[in-house]
Amino acid sequence: MFTLTAEQATIQRMARDFAEKEIMPVAAEYDEQEKFPFVVLQKMWETGLVNYSVPEELGGAGLDTFTSCLVTEELGRACAGIATTASANSLAFYPILLAGTEEQQKRLLPPITTHGKFAAFCLTEPNAGSDAASVATTATTVNGGYELNGSKCFITNGDIADLYVVFATVDRSRGLKGLTAFAVPKTEGISTGKKEIKLGIRASSTVVVNFDNVFVPKQNLLGAEGQGFRVAMQTLDTSRPMVGALAVGVARGAYETALKYAKERVQFGQPIANFQMIQAMLADMATRIDAARLLVWRAASMVDKKEGLFAKESAMAKLFAGDTAMDVTTDAVQIMGGYGYSREYPVEKYMRDAKIMQIYEGTNQIQRLVIASNILK
Repeated sequence: MFTLTAEQATIQRMARDFAEKEIMPVAAEYDEQEKFPFVVLQKMWETGLVNYSVPEELGGAGLDTFTSCLVTEELGRACAGIATTASANSLAFYPILLAGTEEQQKRLLPPITTHGKFAAFCLTEPNAGSDAASVATTATTVNGGYELNGSKCFITNGDIADLYVVFATVDRSRGLKGLTAFAVPKTEGISTGKKEIKLGIRASSTVVVNFDNVFVPKQNLLGAEGQGFRVAMQTLDTSRPMVGALAVGVARGAYETALKYAKERVQFGQPIANFQMIQAMLADMATRIDAARLLVWRAASMVDKKEGLFAKESAMAKLFAGDTAMDVTTDAVQIMGGYGYSREYPVEKYMRDAKIMQIYEGTNQIQRLVIASNILK
């Protein structure tokens, strides 16, 4: 059984209070207008709710993965779009923290973390999503470094980032063995396409990022040439518990809304919470949320202990929590009926936001492959 320390409980409560006071009241507005929440993100940065997984000496809050998941769940309960924007910084920083040298970390991270700026993780391409071997962005060796050419798609924070972590190939004939990771501060030759119009997480910005003869000095190579796939997988194994926590937050928000409604909505002379069909749905929702949270906490604890491999457990957490978010939010809409389908109530937003939990940072089909490859070894 997991027991929170006094410090963890305090941080969780702080994140919950902030989410309820600063995010929940404006979440629907930002979603409706598909507007980037600069004001909210600035407050989050000032409160320490952005870059919270970055060590304190590098400008972050220095939280471990487990505590970061506590914060992420609270933010996801309030608005998955705003939470995704904050989490995208952590995703972009992980390759630098995992594969970068101490010099690279001190040079690259504080200019972003100490000034409330944003970073972007650039792996996905129009023809390379789950299939990282198909990455077509090239890194050509030139005097003093590399020249990047190509395009990345579905990049969170791509149009507001001041730092990009880019995965490109130094030799396409080598497949995954040619994939290489680079840290690329905003510079000449980087441009963005139109903002994607999305089903959910509308408060986050998702764009195409183009690299046109972008020079990257050799000192910004993360790891060695050909190690990009390993860097990407280590990053995703580390970050997936946080995606799971975000999904738990979305599910919890929808469940709590539906539970309150069921106690208040009267039909046939009594609250619908008295009906066994509704009770069964609520019981399943509550059980799945608790189970998902425990899988997330187990994976996060394994990441923090750094003992052995945790790819399977991270994939299980992301898979189960993502599916739970979709199932629970769908049931929440069903319990609330026509009101659940109305944009005047938050559960339709929770349902739209939940879908991406089964897609980004590796689809849930890919998670099943990761799990299967591990249990069949």
